[in-house]
Amino acid sequence: MLATRRDTTRLGKRIADALEPGDLVLLSGDLGAGKTFLARAIARARGVPAEIAIASPTFTLVQEYETPRGTLLHVDLYRLREEGDPEKTVKEVRRLGLDERRADGAILLVEWGEELDRELGGPAALSVVLTLEGEGRRASLS
Repeated sequence: MLATRRDTTRLGKRIADALEPGDLVLLSGDLGAGKTFLARAIARARGVPAEIAIASPTFTLVQEYETPRGTLLHVDLYRLREEGDPEKTVKEVRRLGLDERRADGAILLVEWGEELDRELGGPAALSVVLTLEGEGRRASLS
């Protein structure tokens, strides 16, 4: 249970400490479940300085951060998801070249990446599902 933002930040640090070059982390959950907040916590724990804004990549699709521990890409595929046309979604995700970046050692934190792991370079090292629960959130990791 993530009762506070501090709990989410602590989870982000634990995840950040476990990540290796080329890892994929899928962040799932409804709008407002805290995916971007968790991604921000992971990025800060990986060494992205406080003076660098970590915004949701909803409109830019990909935000890239160079850290002392390697390249980190924060990705939001929400706008690329085509209801009823999964092939179009796959084509759009492939155009981003995220599988190649991952092969080069970048760590990918991907929101809305469910069922696209092949286009993202293979199975995820970690999947985090966030759900709203009362005043807090619940994180399920697999």
